[in-house]
Amino acid sequence: MAALNKNYDKIESTYLFSEIGSRVKNFIQKNPGVEIMRLGIGDTTLPLTGTVIKGLLREVKNLGSKKTYKGYSDPQGDLKPRTALVDFYKKRNIDLSAQEIFISDGAKSDSANIQSIFGLDNIVAIADPVYPVYSDTTIISGRTLVYMKCNEENSFIPALPKEKADLIYICSPNNPTGAVFTKKDLKVFVDYALKNKAILIFDAAYAEYISDKALPKSIYEIAGAKKCAIEINSFSKWAGFTGVRLGWTIVPMDLVVEGAEIGKVNHLWSRRQSTMFNGASNIAQAGALSVLSAAGQKESKKLIAYYMDNAAIIKKSLSELGFQVFGGGNAPYIWVKTPGALSSWDFFDKLLKEAHVVATPGSGFGREGEGYIRFSAFADTENVKAAMKSIKENLKIPK
Repeated sequence: MAALNKNYDKIESTYLFSEIGSRVKNFIQKNPGVEIMRLGIGDTTLPLTGTVIKGLLREVKNLGSKKTYKGYSDPQGDLKPRTALVDFYKKRNIDLSAQEIFISDGAKSDSANIQSIFGLDNIVAIADPVYPVYSDTTIISGRTLVYMKCNEENSFIPALPKEKADLIYICSPNNPTGAVFTKKDLKVFVDYALKNKAILIFDAAYAEYISDKALPKSIYEIAGAKKCAIEINSFSKWAGFTGVRLGWTIVPMDLVVEGAEIGKVNHLWSRRQSTMFNGASNIAQAGALSVLSAAGQKESKKLIAYYMDNAAIIKKSLSELGFQVFGGGNAPYIWVKTPGALSSWDFFDKLLKEAHVVATPGSGFGREGEGYIRFSAFADTENVKAAMKSIKENLKIPK
């Protein structure tokens, strides 16, 4: 008799953003004609840039000709975008080989799938609060999960796990708090991983939003990280590929785990991808190659600047209203303490009802997220300004 994976019963019955969508839908049905200002989900809103569109269209045209048509791509990704990524990292004084880079359909799937090459008895540590995919996929797999608290006391930078951990997820800039690790912060985790033969899984999906040159954009800026860290990244947030779907994962050849020779982790990830993945879209990879061109990177920086201007507006507006505000300086997320004794979901409902603004309840990111709410800068600037104006004029802020 077939049986279900009962670990699914241990996670929330609905995904965080599905619950948000349901509440907003119900509100609209009861209040037809009301304009909703959405600053909740981290989905980009600006169109793809001209250089990227040209790259995508060029590949579409190639697929329409027998002479230039191609089917499956390399499961690891086409060599050209992987080589372009090698050059991208070289500008940060990070030396990688194309063999260490794996193109995929996005950071979200990679951050979940990467666990499959590690044993089920591995203990996984994640920050709390943090992106829910890390916790959900760990629970679904049946692995033991431990939490590293992030709060105002530690500036939302997680302390080392109290228990011995084997796999440790780090997200910098952090989603949802907007906190960014310093090199000193990352060195603490690298030293821990090297000492305990643990693996760091470093999610750098928002790295391009870091404008402070003193802050690291890659785990490999830290000495020794190639021996203990996997880095996952994406074109979604800095090039608008949330719908195009393309990301990459770096698995260094020097990475070592207990009982395995050098290069084994890289080989296993390659084996996993060739078995369960037929390669990323040819069209999307052509678009990524355009993003990594000089013109593409210049245009992407303009997209980032637009969203960061939105973040500045949100941060300034809410601070002036007396809210405790965090993040938003080197990240597109603004982490706000809920006023009075309101829970995250109570404040979400209050914002929606009184100001018609949608944000994301902090409790959806973990226990330590209770009492906070996340605002996203991924919106039209006029919408951001209208949302802040509505909050100022309509929200009854409890003391």
